[in-house]
Amino acid sequence: MAPDSSVFRRQRPGWEFPRAVRAEGVHIWDERGRRLIDAAGGALVVNVGHGVAEIAEAMAAQAARLAYVHGSELTSEPVEALARALAARVPLDDARLFLVSGGSEATETAIKLARQIAVARGEPGRVKVIFRRPSYHGASLGALAVSGRPTMRADFEPMLAAMPSIPAPYPYRCRLPGCGEVCSLACCDALATTIEAEGPATVAAFIAEPVIGASAGAVVPPADYYRRIRETCDRFGVLFIADEVMTGLGRTGRWFGMDHWAGVRPDIVTTGKGLTSGYLPGGAVLARGDLVDRVQDAGGFHHGFTYSHHPVVAAVGLAVLRYLERHDLVARAGVTGVHLLARLRGLVDLPAVGDVRGIGLMAAVEVVRDRAAREPYPRAARMAQRIQAEALRRGVIVYASGGQVEGAGDLVMLGPPLGITTGQIDEVVDVLGDAIAAATREA
Repeated sequence: MAPDSSVFRRQRPGWEFPRAVRAEGVHIWDERGRRLIDAAGGALVVNVGHGVAEIAEAMAAQAARLAYVHGSELTSEPVEALARALAARVPLDDARLFLVSGGSEATETAIKLARQIAVARGEPGRVKVIFRRPSYHGASLGALAVSGRPTMRADFEPMLAAMPSIPAPYPYRCRLPGCGEVCSLACCDALATTIEAEGPATVAAFIAEPVIGASAGAVVPPADYYRRIRETCDRFGVLFIADEVMTGLGRTGRWFGMDHWAGVRPDIVTTGKGLTSGYLPGGAVLARGDLVDRVQDAGGFHHGFTYSHHPVVAAVGLAVLRYLERHDLVARAGVTGVHLLARLRGLVDLPAVGDVRGIGLMAAVEVVRDRAAREPYPRAARMAQRIQAEALRRGVIVYASGGQVEGAGDLVMLGPPLGITTGQIDEVVDVLGDAIAAATREA
């Protein structure tokens, strides 16, 4: 924390927190006049880019016209319009919207909806949500209970509901039986095994990020993974919740991450981040219409927040959707993402680069102390944060993460605004290579 600040944040030893003063496109300027490339989009949030005037204008106009109503008492046209617009794009049948203020709220809402669907179906024993390790679905206690991220769970473990988990598809570090150079999808089989072990009548839902985000760094599952997951969920009557908080709204080169698995539809989708692109806190839960109707017919959805169905959040979401569509940014992310991954793969000549992976404009570099053994740096080295600091010193913001290897492990993620150019990507990757070399040389 800066010495003149009364704000407290996540603990980051040695981090100075430069003060940002303005932003436009892919750039942020700090108070010292430095122009930084925001290659992380904040936390893979700013899909449309910074400083888009029409989004700010839509926000201001809605705030002047109707800033707030209690979503449990009144509705508004922006909320209704956003529901229609998202329903036309999300891979769900007759999708219904519950608008919230962020990804953690979206996860909490989805979990409670899954529970109430089970009760409405006459299956009150279904109380468990199966999650994957590694994974991340939010920082609130309910969301953290279904997140496989040891470093974030540690202090709160005694407070978290006990939920079953299975290994995530993570080819670079997979040690499951039968998995070698060719994936056997043993991680898929683990879902059925776990449901049977827990008792099918006790499991309400399975939650997964279509592409694993910050907990493992842009891990794309095998092509047949979600078809097998869907079949298992159907066999046992378990709902499939797709966490699209990071992958949704164009980040992967499709409107939603699940769109990459043709014919596979979840039951509930959460999203956030790119929905409002950082202009306001926002998130959403979208669910199959027949499931929502079942809950409503059984007495209604017993859940809500003060700022649920906020008209200004909805107006911003609509403006973001229109901007993405008009500028063809979703398709552009797919094309530009190919260039990004090609350039990042050029970093494998650096001894510390263990793996490069991603899809669209969601990419990660996993750095290791010993590439042959895939041995991570010790947690105390804080290597991802050191690389992040070196990149910032050179004018590029990247996203540092880790903890995916039993609490150790280092990842650097890139998730820039979807309008980034190939030239800007080249600059980012050049800087990242220099930053990795500098940080690991000192280790």
